[in-house]
Amino acid sequence: MARELTQLELLRELEPVAETNVNRHIKTARDWNPHDYVPWDDGQNFAALGGVDYDPEQSKLDEVAKAAMITNLLTEDNLPSYHREIAENFSMESAWGHWVGRWTAEENRHGIAMRDYLVVTRGVDPTALEEARMIHMTNGYSPEAAAGDRVEEFRDADQDLGLLHSVAYVTFQELATRVSHRNTGKACNDPIADRMLQRIAADENLHMIFYRNICGAAMDLSPDQTLRAVTDIVSNFQMPGAGMPNFRRHGVLMAKHGIYDLRQHLEEVIQPVLRKWNVFDRTDFGPEGDKAREELAAFLDQLDKDATRFEEMRDRALAREARKREQKAS
Repeated sequence: MARELTQLELLRELEPVAETNVNRHIKTARDWNPHDYVPWDDGQNFAALGGVDYDPEQSKLDEVAKAAMITNLLTEDNLPSYHREIAENFSMESAWGHWVGRWTAEENRHGIAMRDYLVVTRGVDPTALEEARMIHMTNGYSPEAAAGDRVEEFRDADQDLGLLHSVAYVTFQELATRVSHRNTGKACNDPIADRMLQRIAADENLHMIFYRNICGAAMDLSPDQTLRAVTDIVSNFQMPGAGMPNFRRHGVLMAKHGIYDLRQHLEEVIQPVLRKWNVFDRTDFGPEGDKAREELAAFLDQLDKDATRFEEMRDRALAREARKREQKAS
């Protein structure tokens, strides 16, 4: 059985891949200014709308769009926690450190643009939004949930979750965030919000490509070890905003109305990445890798069943709501 590589060995072996992908990202990424995506003219009527006193009638967003915008923004707000985790796992040396700084700077633009948009358009209650930000950022973000039951194994061995779990998680998380931002833009029914969120989603896609390429190279370098990390992450995946205020309620609304649901998670996030890594066709896994692959296949099969069950329940619920509206209208 192949020896598992240490964190330091992984960083050294993957550093050329990181450097190549940092250079690719810089050539591909498009610089943009958050203020160019905010309708500042709306802010001229701030005093007329009541200044700091917010009335829900001032918002042009419906309940679903509000829930999605708040969830996406609070997720972006937790950037200091994400920066700490990625800096600890990647190090601040060489290409790794350059990426940590670049990624953090780019991610920070997302929260700036979304918050400015919501404040100047009176999209949500700014005081309630700030209170939620304080709670969410104070709680911070812990990556331990990403490894599920294996957290105890790492603790017993006095090990951190490490590079492989971290890079596997952010690969799926960045793609999930892209999907959520893209669909939130459509739900806002506002061309300005849609344009802003499509720009943010494009950033998230480039970030995903960086992490996906690093994790793919790690799977070529140490197949069993990397697939074990990928299986841990996929089987226990939670969005990084899971601990924010009203996350469950907002998550249900988002799933119910097509912002982000189990089917999208399976078919638009997990499956494309696994195909890119050729997980189910490659022949370089040892016994441990084969075991992890079997676990992963079983989990995906169950996730497909869960997605179908959810879709059936959602369709029935939406049909009931439609009938109620028709009855009220008649």
